[in-house]
Amino acid sequence: MFGNLQALPADPILGLLAKYRQDTNPQKIDLGVGVYKNDAGDVTILDCVKKAEKHRLDTEQTKVYIGPTGSPLFNDEMTKLILGAEHPVLTADRIRTVSTPGGTGALRVAAEFVSRCKSNATIWVSNPTWANHTGLFQASGLTVKEYPYYNYETKTLDFDAMLEALKQVSADDVVLLHACCHNPSGMDLSVEQWQQVVEVAKDVGFTPLIDMAYQGFGDGLEEDAYGLRLMAENVKEMIICSSCSKNFGLYRERIGACSIIGESTTSLDIANSVLLSVVRVIYSMPPAHGAAIVETILTSDELRNQWYQELAEMRDRINGNRQLIVDKLKENGVERDFSFIANQKGMFSFLGITPEQVQQLQDEYSIYMVGSSRMSIAGIASSNIDYFAQSVAKIL
Repeated sequence: MFGNLQALPADPILGLLAKYRQDTNPQKIDLGVGVYKNDAGDVTILDCVKKAEKHRLDTEQTKVYIGPTGSPLFNDEMTKLILGAEHPVLTADRIRTVSTPGGTGALRVAAEFVSRCKSNATIWVSNPTWANHTGLFQASGLTVKEYPYYNYETKTLDFDAMLEALKQVSADDVVLLHACCHNPSGMDLSVEQWQQVVEVAKDVGFTPLIDMAYQGFGDGLEEDAYGLRLMAENVKEMIICSSCSKNFGLYRERIGACSIIGESTTSLDIANSVLLSVVRVIYSMPPAHGAAIVETILTSDELRNQWYQELAEMRDRINGNRQLIVDKLKENGVERDFSFIANQKGMFSFLGITPEQVQQLQDEYSIYMVGSSRMSIAGIASSNIDYFAQSVAKIL
């Protein structure tokens, strides 16, 4: 059976990481993998997570399955974190949430759920979008189409073209939107732009699927959820995929959530039964450890406040790195305008150089980023920013 298989190319980001690890240059810089690193280049465990984990180990009584929905307490706390405790959707009992194996698991569950709603449904994704979105949706039998989003020439949001494209979407289609910290461009919708997108969603009637992988990494927990909350308040049906990998630093624990919003409790309960059926045939039961850590933090005033502080430190470091990159490039004589980097949000930005220049940075200076010039902002540190800026100046 295996003899007929053909080798597939490695994932570009994972392949980049392998090359980085093999590189012996002491000045090498990894700007490929999307994980938060501190200024020392380490991916550390949050102090609030350590405390919650200790509590978990001290109080856990069993390793029995927690059921397809996952922890009810985690689901409730995540729903409130995403929407806000007083959101009209919550007070009207119009949302159901299940725990998933990370944000990727949430997206796969959402995709399978959409496929159950409509076989061979079409889902629209931004151009560009996270590289794994397309594969996830196609694997569930969905047809993937793109709407304009990022203008590579002007380094700005191509909003007029985006809005016009969304007006042409069918009412039976799904539209994927990034809640904040757009991956890979870092270019987010403004408050006013979100308001216009919501109006189009209401007029056209498509189903929004909002991916929220970075809540708290842009402007703040509340600010980053603005568009999602506005959309939820104005449409009849909606899907939300969220992740605890970045803002809680729980990458390897693989914990996220998939939420569905319905027009009525009756229709929502039917949809939820289908959602649980999808979960059952994909992974049956979600992991428990990460969910227990998150719910412990969110239900403790002390740990929640500590999390707020640690999250703010991560956010401030990323935003500070953005301005630092702009300043250092200018300091090293680069005349090209890179100010767009400071105006973007989240973990990623396109540097805006050619694939050949990206390869030159890798070959000659051991600076690793994806061929599109997407770079992970958290990979910049006080110890490597001068070398980075000097190297970019040379290849330009």
